[in-house]
Amino acid sequence: MKKLSALANYSDELGNVIQSPKVFDKNIDIIIRGSNNKLTIHPDARITKLNLVFDCDNGSLVIGSNTKHGVSMFIRIGQDSTVNIGNDVTTTTLCTVSAVEGATVSFGNDVMIASGNHFRSDDSHPIFDVSTGKRVNPTKDISIGNHVWFGEQAVALAGAIVGDGTVIGFRSIVTRKIPNNCIAVGSPAKVVRKNIAWERPHLSYTAPGYKPDATYVTKTDYWNMTEYDSSIDGQIAISDRQASALRRKLWHLRRSVFKKM
Repeated sequence: MKKLSALANYSDELGNVIQSPKVFDKNIDIIIRGSNNKLTIHPDARITKLNLVFDCDNGSLVIGSNTKHGVSMFIRIGQDSTVNIGNDVTTTTLCTVSAVEGATVSFGNDVMIASGNHFRSDDSHPIFDVSTGKRVNPTKDISIGNHVWFGEQAVALAGAIVGDGTVIGFRSIVTRKIPNNCIAVGSPAKVVRKNIAWERPHLSYTAPGYKPDATYVTKTDYWNMTEYDSSIDGQIAISDRQASALRRKLWHLRRSVFKKM
């Protein structure tokens, strides 16, 4: 087992490699238990804190460039597994990422992660059906798109796919596909609003103190209409006007039924 307390170019006799043009020597804790693992750091990366464990063999971690305040992560990588972190990904506090059994956990560019978040391709321990002995909690990939905002304590579990420009609400749990440019909340997370866009400027410490419409922010390239796939397991919220129309239709339908009775 190898223990490292700094990020810099590194290689050992077991084929483990770190490619880091810039040296990071604060808040770094790396454990390598296997062989042929690879960590690749972009020259312009920003890392606030990294606790990394390569438990097995053939693991891979890529951390992209960053013009913002950077990432703070605990990452566990198992056999033949991969974690990809895009450019300008930020975290408010330490978040947890786990990829094992050949899984891939990927983050696009400009992903904003709040506090207490988890991204887990696995449950850490196997669960079996007593009758058949088969696994009932298989490991699955996780894919987080570009410009996605994960609110505080929101979680992505095995099989989660989140489209570009989407917001995942406070303490929500994503277990399936969520489309682009929408707000999804709950456990499991479901879409409650579509056709939205969000931007990074904070409501209080980024001037001005009021931001009533989009003229008060600089728009990114992620202002798009939600592309809803009917195969997605979830409900797209309808507007208040649509809901009122449906209630009126239902009321008239019930009235006509009672008249016939």
